Amino acid sequence: MASAAGNGAVPAAGRRDSSGPGSDPGEAPVVGAARRLARGRVLVLNATYEPLNVCTVRRALVLILKQKAEVLENGDGVLRSERMRLDMPEVIRLVSFVRVPRDIHRRRITRKAVLARDEWTCQYCGTEKPGLTVDHVIPRSRGGESVWENIVASCASCNRRKGNRMPHEIRMHPRSRPRPPGPTVFIRIAAPRTPATWEQYLPGRGVGARRARGR
Repeated sequence: MASAAGNGAVPAAGRRDSSGPGSDPGEAPVVGAARRLARGRVLVLNATYEPLNVCTVRRALVLILKQKAEVLENGDGVLRSERMRLDMPEVIRLVSFVRVPRDIHRRRITRKAVLARDEWTCQYCGTEKPGLTVDHVIPRSRGGESVWENIVASCASCNRRKGNRMPHEIRMHPRSRPRPPGPTVFIRIAAPRTPATWEQYLPGRGVGARRARGR
């Protein structure tokens, strides 16, 4: 695990003035690269180094300047204001542990999230075909619920073949037990093209994960 790189802040000219505009540590520096501040993505880790979510560069700078987070990885860019110079952060770690409710991701069932959780692979035949859809393992017509534990990625041919039958009736069982995904799935959805600096902090290597990032 990489060691903390500090907050990356360097005074522009001597010691930073404690008064006047921009002296609030919670105020992100005003720079010309407004688009990068708003659109740039930063990986946020819990105090335990567990991936939590993705935020904008602007939000990351606020957390850093308020000393609520530390920088683990910087990008190539540099942000400047009248009073300071900041390296562009790409990975930050919260100083204090944030407890995440266990059911926080159960409310966000989407087709894209199901496909990302299953690494863009049909859970019946194991192929990575284009145009994947989702399937209820226990069909809704047979009482199946729309919950993570009952929804899997499926190619069109397997979906048609299974129809509204139960898995044991047609001997089609998911290759892995469906379950609620961890936050990494939603991180990859929020930032499909992840910077190289993120990789060591994100679990789930594999062809499917790489394909998901390239979409």
